[in-house]
Amino acid sequence: MKKPIIFALDDDPQVLRAVTRDLKSKYRKEYRIMSTESANDALEALADLKKKNEVIALFLVDQRMPEMLGVEFLQQAKKLFPNAKKVLLTAYSDTEAAIKAINDVQLDYYLTKPWSPPEEKLFPTLNDLLDTWLVNFQPEFDGIKVIGYQYAPKSHDIKDFLSGNLFPFQWLDVETSNKAKEIIELHDLTAKDFPVISLQDGNCYKNPDIIELATALGLNAHPKDNLYDVAIIGAGPSGLAAAVYGGSEGLKTLLIEKHAPGGQAGTSSRIENYLGFPNGLSGQELTHRAITQAKRFGIEFLSPQEVTSITEKDGYKSISLANGACISTKSVVITTGVNYRKLEAEGIDNYTGAGIYYGSSMTEAQACSNKEVYIVGGGNSAGQSAVYLSKFAKNVYITIRKKDLTSSMSSYLIDQIDAIDNITLLGHTNVTKALGENDRLTSLEISNSINGESKIVDADALFIFIGAKPYTDWLELDIIKNERGFIETGRDLSRYDNFKKVWKKDREPFLLETCSPGIFASGDVRAGAMNRVASAVGEGAMAIKFVHEYLAEM
Repeated sequence: MKKPIIFALDDDPQVLRAVTRDLKSKYRKEYRIMSTESANDALEALADLKKKNEVIALFLVDQRMPEMLGVEFLQQAKKLFPNAKKVLLTAYSDTEAAIKAINDVQLDYYLTKPWSPPEEKLFPTLNDLLDTWLVNFQPEFDGIKVIGYQYAPKSHDIKDFLSGNLFPFQWLDVETSNKAKEIIELHDLTAKDFPVISLQDGNCYKNPDIIELATALGLNAHPKDNLYDVAIIGAGPSGLAAAVYGGSEGLKTLLIEKHAPGGQAGTSSRIENYLGFPNGLSGQELTHRAITQAKRFGIEFLSPQEVTSITEKDGYKSISLANGACISTKSVVITTGVNYRKLEAEGIDNYTGAGIYYGSSMTEAQACSNKEVYIVGGGNSAGQSAVYLSKFAKNVYITIRKKDLTSSMSSYLIDQIDAIDNITLLGHTNVTKALGENDRLTSLEISNSINGESKIVDADALFIFIGAKPYTDWLELDIIKNERGFIETGRDLSRYDNFKKVWKKDREPFLLETCSPGIFASGDVRAGAMNRVASAVGEGAMAIKFVHEYLAEM
């Protein structure tokens, strides 16, 4: 947290030097001391400090100044920093004005000049005032603030990006937050500017795109080199494991992520069956540990950046990025994972990001306080989200097509759900329509697949966790995939008629190698993967072993 400020103002340079010297000798450890001779300059400085989210603890201001009286200055300064203590420096002849100022500007104290010795005539008074200020001081959130409309899809995208990239932030709703209204007035913001991101340094970014925001936050969206030993596409558990092992084993390693590290696992509120964590851990915690570990081994992390294609020439792979850049690498590990399938129901697209969300329950959980929340899906991700959301929502309803969860969810999660009073399982139930008002979700039509009955239910939020669609549409290279789009690897490739047409090595493909030598796939994107965090991590580590074997052939 930044140090609070003691602000001194006196038009007499000699007096100002003396008071600044005394303030620094006593308070410089706990407070920043700022001073100026000009009242007008001081007001400009205060406006800038306000924009930078600085805090003024105390004003020490001379009464008689040519630009304006000290009382007049304090009246204006109070508008910007209403909680700061106010002390007026006066001559004996100004005592009456100082007494009047006690009521006019809620003056806390006035001191007559000279104040020597300060140990007797200055510090005791300021000590009492600063102690009182500290008792009542409630520090503001000293970090990124996101100001916008709760049910605007762009607001959700920004929050999801910050959360996924482990940036703590404070959400301020334009319609309900007084702090948001204060920032809007301070920066003269209008409706077209939202969402607005206010950074710690006071800079505001109006309706930024993700790349602009990432650059402002210091993320790396541009590669530093032209050639790498291995490029890993996707920073889910498998990609992170590959990065850790690639870096630790001396490979020049590049990790590329389109959105945020962690993948679907990164959005999980609680992973309780991961080896070595008997009390469980959140997806964000696992992601943070893995990213820190990988960077410690010197890997380069490129995010947010999207890969659009891979091509080959003379054994080297060329990776094209969405920004037009190209990267050369000796080998590639594809760990792009899966996306949740879209729910094919009327009205879903109308409210996606405005009450309807695919995954990402942690990002919007606070907005679900005391509200009616529905979840579609019966897998572990849906169960973990239901448990987490139940801490905020009035009621959580899990809708599934089957009778119960036994065939799709781990038993430990089923037991947890059964023990939570405000979670209700709706078996044999489909969401058939989404309805809303003012561009946000307000209700759902749900139907029973046994008796065919339909009804409209109040719904403030809908979280969708259905099926797994591999993120492989971007692959233009002749990579063999199965009928569902998952990448085939290893011996399973021999089942395909066109395998021999594209595979020209004397050896068989390595276990995780695709039909294109030196390009590997691991984790959920690979056909036959086990869809568990632990197995994804294992495959990521294994992929690096095969990368070494492939590089030895070059």
